[in-house]
Amino acid sequence: MLGTLIPLFDSETQVRAYSVFAQKHNSYLYPGLLGTGYLDGSGSIPGIEIVESMGVETLTDGKTVFVEVNNVAIFSDIDSQFSDSHEKLVLLFDHTVTPTEMYINRLKELKASGYKLAVRRIAVKQFEEYKSILSLVDYIMLDHTKIDIRIARVYFQKVYPGVSLIAVNVNTQEDYDTLTSGGGYDLYEGKFFRLPKISDEKDVSPMKATYVELLNIVNDPDFELDKAAGVIEHDTALVISLLSMVNRMTVNSGISTVKHAAAMLGQRELKKWINTAVSRELCADKPGEIIRISLIRARLAEKIAPVFGLAAYSSELFLMGLFSVIDAMLDRPMKEALEMVRVSRDIENALLKGAGKYAQILDFIIAYESGNWSEVSRQLILLKVEDSVIYDAYTEALQWFRDLFYAEDKPAKK
Repeated sequence: MLGTLIPLFDSETQVRAYSVFAQKHNSYLYPGLLGTGYLDGSGSIPGIEIVESMGVETLTDGKTVFVEVNNVAIFSDIDSQFSDSHEKLVLLFDHTVTPTEMYINRLKELKASGYKLAVRRIAVKQFEEYKSILSLVDYIMLDHTKIDIRIARVYFQKVYPGVSLIAVNVNTQEDYDTLTSGGGYDLYEGKFFRLPKISDEKDVSPMKATYVELLNIVNDPDFELDKAAGVIEHDTALVISLLSMVNRMTVNSGISTVKHAAAMLGQRELKKWINTAVSRELCADKPGEIIRISLIRARLAEKIAPVFGLAAYSSELFLMGLFSVIDAMLDRPMKEALEMVRVSRDIENALLKGAGKYAQILDFIIAYESGNWSEVSRQLILLKVEDSVIYDAYTEALQWFRDLFYAEDKPAKK
């Protein structure tokens, strides 16, 4: 099993839903899946298996979940596979679910059961042919490069007023800005949010400059705990976060000073916490998905380091994943961002040049989070690694992120 989450944004770059893209088997190990064999075993839906195993709250913070369903699995017993509220699940299918009686009746049954429906890969010239399906769906995904949204908006408002429009393949900030300013779409999918907005200003804000200073202190091979603690003491958010975390880790500790908390963590754990916490603060004015990607990449790189023969470098790989979007955090090209934040030559080579011993693992993680299953499967064959090893590491990274990011909401130990 392989699975990843693709975010769907609104016009304010807030994530409103996630699409779960999944693959049940490695297509290189089972070449029959490349043909009609992909329908084998379609009585169970991989995306729903992932949602069910982790829970909607853990997986997506309770947001709506889009799950791919093929034209055979749509007839499966979905109720027995999904135990949560039906309204949280959107069944996403494509043009292979045709406007015939058996499909129309099945879609009506699913709607009556409370499920939401979404369709994709229907060309404009097919709208009339698929009108019986379009009248039932809640969402339609449209490739914004192949449609005039001004015309489409009028058409859908008139003919299908209850359908929400989702723009897909929005891969640049310019496209996103143009689409949101023009209106018409309800949600947006693409990699636009990962790209830095290049600032005309030469200096970063004083707040971010302080965070960069702290990163450079802790990433010095011989950094001193007291020096790091001294910088943390000047930022209320970091102080509260550090003291809360350390007090949760211990029982009746009563730790009240930054220096005491730093000493309790020790150099290695303090370094990891500072890199994580500061990255979160650097993303405070960014779409929340940026820090989510940063942290999940970091944790995943750390967890799968042994797969790539890099177990001894897991801490370095954590940092590489964390800083893989440092350009977006600082609104600078990657080269300039890395000149501000001191990292090892190996991390720099991977992030800037796509070269060196860390590059393969970064490429693999990006392919995985993008749902590029053909490339992921190819590399797993070469590495002689089972899908489950990577899938387990990814789901653990999701759980770790949830526990870390929302730790402030959890009560401290007594």
